[in-house]
Amino acid sequence: MFDIGLPEALVLAILALVIFGEKLPSVAQQAGRTLRQLRQMAQSAQTDLREGLGPEFKDFDPRDLNPKSFVRKHLFEDDDDPLGVRRLREELDDDFAEPLGPPGRGRSEMLGQDERPPFDDEAT
Repeated sequence: MFDIGLPEALVLAILALVIFGEKLPSVAQQAGRTLRQLRQMAQSAQTDLREGLGPEFKDFDPRDLNPKSFVRKHLFEDDDDPLGVRRLREELDDDFAEPLGPPGRGRSEMLGQDERPPFDDEAT
């Protein structure tokens, strides 16, 4: 979540000591208490939501409402893969892995690096 290294953490700790001084232990205690209350509120909200939805949604996880995780769960995680999404994705990966030549020409008839494509005077 936060990309804080050791030097940044030390600077933050020194700033906290300078700013709060003797009050730092009580500020840290209050922050911990507030964080604990927030966690309890979130947990009780999840419990109330599960109870309100009923037994049909016993496996419901609020994180599944995130669009990214919803798509990943229902399209790309294939326990039984009824629609063949994995096979389709593999076929598409195979199709686009090899370079395509111009239409009407086989791979052996591809143009060389300095070769010019055919030109049709009547078509232009």
